[in-house]
Amino acid sequence: MISAPELLRRLRAAPACAPVLEAVAGEPGVHVVGGAVRDVELGRAPLELDLVVEGDASAVAARAARRLGAGALEHRRFGTVTVRGAGVRFDLAGARTERYAHPGALPEVALGASLAHDLQRRDFTVNAIAVAVDGSGRTQHPQALADLSAGWLRILHERSFSDDPTRLLRLARYRSRLGFSAEPATSALAADAVRGGALRHVSGTRIGAELRLLACEPDPGGALQALRDQGLAAALHVRLAPEADLCRRALALTPADASTGAVAMASACLGFGAGELASWLDEIAWPAAERDAIVEAAGTAPGLAHVLASGAEPPSRLAAAVGRSRPETVALAGALGAPGPAARWLQQERHVGLEIDGADLLAAGAAPGPALGAALESALAARRDGTVRGREQELAAALSALRGAGPGPS
Repeated sequence: MISAPELLRRLRAAPACAPVLEAVAGEPGVHVVGGAVRDVELGRAPLELDLVVEGDASAVAARAARRLGAGALEHRRFGTVTVRGAGVRFDLAGARTERYAHPGALPEVALGASLAHDLQRRDFTVNAIAVAVDGSGRTQHPQALADLSAGWLRILHERSFSDDPTRLLRLARYRSRLGFSAEPATSALAADAVRGGALRHVSGTRIGAELRLLACEPDPGGALQALRDQGLAAALHVRLAPEADLCRRALALTPADASTGAVAMASACLGFGAGELASWLDEIAWPAAERDAIVEAAGTAPGLAHVLASGAEPPSRLAAAVGRSRPETVALAGALGAPGPAARWLQQERHVGLEIDGADLLAAGAAPGPALGAALESALAARRDGTVRGREQELAAALSALRGAGPGPS
C-alpha cells in the first residue's frame, strides 16, 4: 500500500491531475476517488480525475472553476458538477448514498453522506479507494487493496448488477484495461444477470454511452472480446460478434484522421445488414457521423477487401477500387485480407494530388462543363501512376483527356 502523502505526490506530478489539485488546495473535505487512485496504486499514470466532497460540492466546484478560468456545469439531480475549460476537465460530486427504485433505474441520490458510505456505492472494490487532498489520509473498501494485488474485479454487494446493469459493460472494460479477472462470485453473479436479461432494463442511450467508452479503450479489441466472453455481445444484439484480433489488425491500419471507435465497432458488426445496423445504432443513440462510418465500414469493407486482394496495381487501379470509401472502411478492409493495398492507400496514395485545378483548364481555353472533372481525374490517375510529373505535364494530360472526350480548348 502506498502512503497517503506519496499517493498525493504522485497525483500532483501527473499532468492530468496537477492543475486540478492545485485549484482545490485548501478546500475542506475534498478527496480524489476511484480510477486515479487505483492507477497510482498500480504504478500507472492517471488519465482522469474524479473528486468527492464531504460538503457542498457546488461551492467547491465554483471556486475551483474560477481559479482555473473554466466553466462549471451542475447536474443537480445527481449532485455532481463537471468543470471544463482552460485545458482541464474533471467531475466533482458530493458524497452521497444511492437507491435504485427498480432494476436499471437511474439512482435516487441522497447527499450529505460520509466518504465511507459514498465508497459503498462504487462499482468494484478496486475503484472504492480515496485519498484526501489535504493530506489527512486515505480511505478504502476493506477488500480493495487485496483485490488490486490479486487482480480481481469484485462488486461490492450482490444486487450490484441488478441495480445498475451497465456495470456488466464496465466489467468488460476494466477486464481489458487492467488485465484483471472477475472474482469468482462476481463472475457468477454477472452470468446470472446476463441470463436474466438485466440489460433489457437499461435505456439505449446508456448502453450506447458505455459502448462508446469501451470502443475507445486503449485496447478496444480486448474490451469488445470481453463482452463476447461474458455473453454480453449476444445480449446486446444477436449479430454483434467481436473478434479481438480482427479489431487490432484494423486499428493498426487506422490513420490519425479516422475514428478508432468507429473502426472498432464496425469490426464487431460485420454480420449486420446495413439497415439493421443503422437502426440498432440509432436505438443506442450513437452519434450520426460515427454511425454512418460504422455502417459503411461494416457493410462494404468485406467486398472492398476482396477487390483489393485480387489486384490493386497500378496505383490508379487502387484509387478506383477505393473510390470514395472512408478511411475507416479501408482500414477494416485491410484487416479482412488486404493489408498491403490498404496501408498503401491510407499512408500514401490518398494524399496524392494535382498542382492544377479547373481554373487552370479554363485559362487554357477549355469549355466549362462536367468534362472538366473527368479530365482532372484522368490527369490524377496519370500522376498516381508516375506517367506525368509537375504542373505542365498534368495540364497537358488533362487537356488531352478533354480532347479525347469531345470538344476541347478552342
